[in-house]
Amino acid sequence: MKYTSTRGGVSDVDFEGVLFSGFAPDGGLFVPEDIPKLEKETLKTWKSLSYKELVKEVCSLFIPPEVIPRNELNGTSGDTGSAAIESVRGIPNIDIIVLLPHGRCTEIQERQMTTVIEDNVHVFAVDGTSDELDEPIKKLFRDTNFVKKHNLMSTNSVNWARVMVQIAHFFYGYYQCAPTESNDMLPLVEIVVPTGGAGNITAGCIAQKMGLPIQLVAVVNSNDIIHRTIQHGDFSLADTQMTWASAMDIQEPYNMERILWLAADSDGVKIKEMMNEFNEKKMLKLPHELHLRLLGMMNSCSVTDDNILQTIRRCWEENQYLLCPHSAVAVFYHYQQFSSNQNLPRCCLAPASAAKFPDVVLRANLVPEIPQEIEALMKKETRSTFLKRQDDWEKILRGKIEDIEQKRI
Repeated sequence: MKYTSTRGGVSDVDFEGVLFSGFAPDGGLFVPEDIPKLEKETLKTWKSLSYKELVKEVCSLFIPPEVIPRNELNGTSGDTGSAAIESVRGIPNIDIIVLLPHGRCTEIQERQMTTVIEDNVHVFAVDGTSDELDEPIKKLFRDTNFVKKHNLMSTNSVNWARVMVQIAHFFYGYYQCAPTESNDMLPLVEIVVPTGGAGNITAGCIAQKMGLPIQLVAVVNSNDIIHRTIQHGDFSLADTQMTWASAMDIQEPYNMERILWLAADSDGVKIKEMMNEFNEKKMLKLPHELHLRLLGMMNSCSVTDDNILQTIRRCWEENQYLLCPHSAVAVFYHYQQFSSNQNLPRCCLAPASAAKFPDVVLRANLVPEIPQEIEALMKKETRSTFLKRQDDWEKILRGKIEDIEQKRI
């Protein structure tokens, strides 16, 4: 398996080259040159696999037998950072730098990152939105010499490896929801995806391309650029709004470039022209044919804060299941379709625990469940570096990376 950029400026890259990178040198995102197509019999066989076995089967289609990570650089809207920190904290010869949008995550989400005191963890609380945090990271990864010198990689969904592993979610969700009486068939299942940066639903699009019979729905909050793009072909920037589903407060979902590349039949030249126009004007009208193909790949819905609170309450009253606000975004769509008597099997992805969002749960007139681990977290001291809006974030990050390198020598 070889990889190419969505903008066509680089190709024939092996998986290791993709793993130890972020954005491609031409500013695009790495994608497989060919999407493997699975036979019907293979899809039937995979039904009996566990989640871990599905991950192994999916990943084996895209990667060689062994790869060893070295350094990590990460920008996060709430949950990716803490997960990445937990995977590397205290491990020698690997450092992680995390940027979080200060005041735009919940206190618990911030504390999951800022209470980690291992020397290989470096957390920056930045006075900016998730979209703004991505800008210095994009600039760093365009400097290919700097990336190679310091062995940098990104662990958010800029990196293909993150999207690749998420492909297995869709196979697992499909097999859990497909009617059991259809043993000799592969019935259609609708999978509803809470969508911010669009990494997860990109994985769904890849699974769809591989032959999994799924109907995708991207559900967003009031930051509705993806919804407008799917419904009207209007890929245009708007001001970022703060919502209860804070990890989805994104107006420049970089993975839409991968989705558009898939819809454009892997036409890197077309994608480069479109993304150049978007980067220059911050608005783009999709060509009619491309818009129709995108509509054929997925449906979409936009959800308000009031909808989120109503859904959290209803789900608790009917099921005694406490939704996080991001999960509620997907379940709102389900309730809308349920009331219209649509009987298609449906899977709603739930990306986070409600325990991280006690303020939202209270606003839904419910009592938050606070695990002991969270209570202990609130008593720990925090450590982070605050970056003001007027600071040169790229320069500070470069300096930090150079400092880390010097300490290793």
